[in-house]
Amino acid sequence: MSQHSPEPDDVFAWIDDAERAREQAGLVRTLRPRPASSPLLDLASNDYLGLSRHPETVRGAREAAERWGAGATGSRLVTGTTELHAELERELARFCGFEAALVLSSGYAANLAAVTALSDRGTLVVSDAGNHASIVDGCRLSRAAVEVVPHSDPEAARKTLATHGGRALLVSDSVFSVDGDAAPLAAYAAACRERGAALVVDDAHGLGVLGEGGRGALHAAGLAGAPGVVATLTLSKSLGSQGGAVLGPAKVIRHLVNTARTFIFDTGLAPAAAGAALASLRLLRREPQRAARAREVAERLYGRLTASGLTAARPDAAVVSVRAPSASAALRWAADCRGAGLSVGCFRPPSVPDGISRLRLTARADLTGDEIDRAVETILKTAPAGATDR
Repeated sequence: MSQHSPEPDDVFAWIDDAERAREQAGLVRTLRPRPASSPLLDLASNDYLGLSRHPETVRGAREAAERWGAGATGSRLVTGTTELHAELERELARFCGFEAALVLSSGYAANLAAVTALSDRGTLVVSDAGNHASIVDGCRLSRAAVEVVPHSDPEAARKTLATHGGRALLVSDSVFSVDGDAAPLAAYAAACRERGAALVVDDAHGLGVLGEGGRGALHAAGLAGAPGVVATLTLSKSLGSQGGAVLGPAKVIRHLVNTARTFIFDTGLAPAAAGAALASLRLLRREPQRAARAREVAERLYGRLTASGLTAARPDAAVVSVRAPSASAALRWAADCRGAGLSVGCFRPPSVPDGISRLRLTARADLTGDEIDRAVETILKTAPAGATDR
């Protein structure tokens, strides 16, 4: 008669403790599938220009899928590059003012590609403390010496760059996703020129909102196409699609094709996403006023909310951040907004580098005056105790 060994201990028992700690801190995150159509007024997505459902964007996706198939079928270096990908890269580079572009499967992958391929063990990477998690992860994977400098502090960046004698790289968001504040790009570029360092800027929240006709923050700063500047961006925000890209000198793009692991070993962007992004890009080129409208909506939201006593960061692009008294209060506030028909973002630790919880509103170019009024009224009506200074 065989003897059965006892059941092994639960090797994931530690997860139970972690879950309890998250619950006590009000930091539990859950998935909430949304229906195809929703009565909620959306101020939570990153669809800044309202293009994700625009008929031309949807038609671009449909026609690309019908012509090229549902998937890219392989990595970009094998079968995953179509003529559509090349067309999108040419038009992105031309629109944003760079020599060349490389499309990847996400903006996250684009940041990993740029930071890791442009650095090595002998490189100093200087990173703004407010940078997105994808930049942080790129720094960690780069094997470079990484120095994190205070948020939007070009003098600290300059001093840190001066400590290193080899190759150096300064990396920053153009518009920071938590508070919507813009980086001091001109000063960062000056610090890089002084030291002979490269500047890598994630323009995910600048494309479609800042610069002439939405050409991005680097274009607005006069840095688009500069020899020592590389931009990364996403196709999933203003362009309403999915995917990411790296833009810069042609030799930088050739280097990424040969060395960037998130490009070489990842399946290419689905043709439907490429087709949708290309359609949105062409629409933005024809309707540049959409960029100015997104900024106008952000200013109106900020002005109305702060005039009513809420604390909010002045938006430099399309993100409006409203401070909440605590993580749990932010969670309840967002839930109450949702119950009243308004979808807003809720940012809590560890997603926020300063530990302050917020409601995060995204100003869409297609919001009407009545919808702005409704959003403001809902946020004020549901504000928790301690959220206002009146």
